[in-house]
Amino acid sequence: MIRKEDVVIRVAGESGDGSTATGEMLAQAAARSGLHVFTFRTTPAEIKGGPVMFQVRASNAPVRSMGDAVDVLFAFNREAWDLHHADLAANAVLLYDPEEFPLPDEFTGIAYPVPIGKIAQEVGNRRGKNVAALGVVAALFGLGLNKLEDIVRAKLGKKADLLESNLAALHAGINYAHQLEKRDPFWMESTGEHDRYVMTGNQAIIAGALHAGAEFFAGYPITPASDIMEGMAVMLPKIGGGYLQAEDEIAAIMACIGASYGGKRAMTATSGPGLSLMSEAIGYASMAEIPVVVVDAQRGGPSTGLPTKMEQSDLNIALYGGHGDSPRIVLAPASVAECFHLTVWAFNLAEEYQTPVIVLSDYSLSFRTETIEPFDLSKYPRVDRLRPNGSLAPKQYRRYEITANLISPMVAPGVAHAQYTATGLEHNEFGNPDYTPTNHAMMTEKRWGKLAPLQHSRAYVRRFGAERAKVGIICWGTTAGPCRGAVYLAGQEDLPVAMLQVQMLSPLPVDAINEFLEQVEIVLVPEVNFQGQFAKLLQAELGIKVHSMTKYTGMPFSRIEILRQIHALHGLAEPVLV
Repeated sequence: MIRKEDVVIRVAGESGDGSTATGEMLAQAAARSGLHVFTFRTTPAEIKGGPVMFQVRASNAPVRSMGDAVDVLFAFNREAWDLHHADLAANAVLLYDPEEFPLPDEFTGIAYPVPIGKIAQEVGNRRGKNVAALGVVAALFGLGLNKLEDIVRAKLGKKADLLESNLAALHAGINYAHQLEKRDPFWMESTGEHDRYVMTGNQAIIAGALHAGAEFFAGYPITPASDIMEGMAVMLPKIGGGYLQAEDEIAAIMACIGASYGGKRAMTATSGPGLSLMSEAIGYASMAEIPVVVVDAQRGGPSTGLPTKMEQSDLNIALYGGHGDSPRIVLAPASVAECFHLTVWAFNLAEEYQTPVIVLSDYSLSFRTETIEPFDLSKYPRVDRLRPNGSLAPKQYRRYEITANLISPMVAPGVAHAQYTATGLEHNEFGNPDYTPTNHAMMTEKRWGKLAPLQHSRAYVRRFGAERAKVGIICWGTTAGPCRGAVYLAGQEDLPVAMLQVQMLSPLPVDAINEFLEQVEIVLVPEVNFQGQFAKLLQAELGIKVHSMTKYTGMPFSRIEILRQIHALHGLAEPVLV
């Protein structure tokens, strides 16, 4: 058997036909058997019906993007073939249900007819066709075969009679695959079992918030952030925390600000439309210097836009959304693992600097599954807000005291001699309204100046690739994954490329970026939005010229798309995808 070290399998069908569940269980089985896994899914925006797709990339080496082309397509119906055959690799394999459609004349690769409905019906229940499909794929390509029963029990074991029929369908699918004459080269048996987590980005954000000591969550349902709200609703009450499903996003963030004012570490989660509604409240948290964490799981926009597709198009509103000069910290994770540790950072930064912190996730990252190494929790200490040192004298507490580092001691309500007004009006050091020009200038400089040290930190960037290169990539968020893949592919061609992933977008870590700029000649900035928002930010802040590369299809970049641009900037022919 020829072993392929990296394979991309896509299961596609209609919402409600079980094709997504097939992909989810396949990913879990592959991950639990020791393979590295990276998933991607699309779902329709309609409540019922519409095409769906679940893609699993599995490898014995770490993977950081969804892959460049599909090696195996399991099309549950004709529409799935129509929508996805253009993404097939040159030597791809097609699995199709002959009861749904015949083998397409235009397909010239290796095809296996798999009548999944009939396979499941023969052992009791036609509805088990998605489990039969799972058995066929796992047995045919070696993906987590020894873990399948455990996965089916965990996913579908709530009713004993249905579990029995599903397990029968699973084994019928395995047996069917064993009877096929295998004519393809794909076999992904793991080289060994490993102790790894299998998580989605939303699950990692929940874990990060809980580790950081989150005590209160308020939210309003919105795709793709609802999973965070639902997870916090389950977990927070178990540890004595508070949870509120508010009537809208404005109420949600104001509840979080109120909880934080009361001394609790608070978070909300939303998407672009909700972040728009929260803008005034974020400005209030900036003015009153109240810590709060806001997760924005970006989706395509504007307006209701593309509720079930990804974009990196909320950068501008995250940076500038709000009236007046409204400082905030903005972070952007690139992977499931970074969802955990940047969420911890978000709470610590919010508490340390007494400011709102926005975490920019996206639809792809919210729902995709990755295998990640266990976290060393000792590396994630908890940072608390500054408190007054010692007892306070009557009428002497200066909530907004101008200290050496411009961060003022903050007390919770009820502390003796420490009453103050956390007003959205401009105020003096005691918190009393004060509109004089001198005071407004002083307090504006305080609110912005306390964040200035972050511009000089090198803790919020990641550097990859060649030490010096003609082309240097600067990127943020989930685009960092395919960029790292492109840097690796370029290295395989002896084409040195450098890369800087920026994890903190405000304040921008200008010292680290300037250092990187000295090591490259041409700067390429790929991002998933139309305007090139990050490219314009770099040009405005640093006065440099960059090559902006944008994509706005609702889909993430692939490695090969980035590599093509690298070749173009070097004056080379297009790379050949093998």
